[in-house]
Amino acid sequence: MEKGKLPKTIKYIDLFCGIGGFRYASRQAFERLGIQGQCVFSSDIDKYAQISYRENFGEEPVGDITQVDEKDIPDFQLLFAGFPCQAFSICGLQKGFEDNTRGTLFFDIARILKEKEPDAFVLENVKNLVSHDGGKTFETILHVLQDELNYNVDHNVLNALDFGLPQKRERIVIIGSKKPFQMKWEFDIDEKEKETLSDILESEVDKKHYASKEIVEKRRKMHTADAVPAIWHENKSGNISSYPYSCALRAGASYNYLLVDGERRLTPREMLRLQGFPDEFKIAVSDTQMRKQAGNAIPVRMLAKVIEKFVPLAFGGEVNGCSQIKNSK
Repeated sequence: MEKGKLPKTIKYIDLFCGIGGFRYASRQAFERLGIQGQCVFSSDIDKYAQISYRENFGEEPVGDITQVDEKDIPDFQLLFAGFPCQAFSICGLQKGFEDNTRGTLFFDIARILKEKEPDAFVLENVKNLVSHDGGKTFETILHVLQDELNYNVDHNVLNALDFGLPQKRERIVIIGSKKPFQMKWEFDIDEKEKETLSDILESEVDKKHYASKEIVEKRRKMHTADAVPAIWHENKSGNISSYPYSCALRAGASYNYLLVDGERRLTPREMLRLQGFPDEFKIAVSDTQMRKQAGNAIPVRMLAKVIEKFVPLAFGGEVNGCSQIKNSK
């Protein structure tokens, strides 16, 4: 990789920033690329996420992005956003993104991209975004990014499990650049990067995290695990399954839907580890809020690998002998 062709500093903004997953992911990627990252703007409407972000990065995110004038955002080169998925109020592409996406949070990404024209962006969302509203939501998003905002765009569904995190968490990642590019969605993961449940589980856990005797006995009557340690998962139908990794953390799920060996809930630190957050991350909110925040977070290592591979394509020249070419739409 020809690091000399990359900029020394990349200014970026962190929309729907949550507790800073993109901050950590970009930090890891930029360090490997020899780039200094500079966050010039962050935003999240949740007051508890703002607390966590401030305690860990020393910056107070702006609140409601819908109330922010895009002209007031400092200039930047790269946009990060793990935006919520919402139904678009108007179907069809003939009226442009202002009509087709207004009232959704994607509209706020689009208007910022239109005004500031950064070199590139990385967006993250749930896997089901592709099929949301019969595919119309994703079709509109791609139309806006490619045809109206003139970005070269690619996307793929990735799983945190494939990046050495013991959590089955599938997410769609959408990348875009003003420069034509060809992304290879293949990633090398060192063995030393891979973590198991044994690596992330704490050895001493407060009794408050243990499920009641009734719940534990009920689970054990219904299920026997093949592996220890394992995360026991109860779905909406009440069926129990267990794996040597966690099913996806969810912000609004039942307190007991994931139990370590059918006995106890994950601790806040364990949930953060499942998402790839370092142990130096300061927990500054209640267990309830931390569970919500971890469930909403991005898998740090997964996004770090994407950013590391994508940034040289968007900001550099030839990379690994592969010239940039425009993606087909």
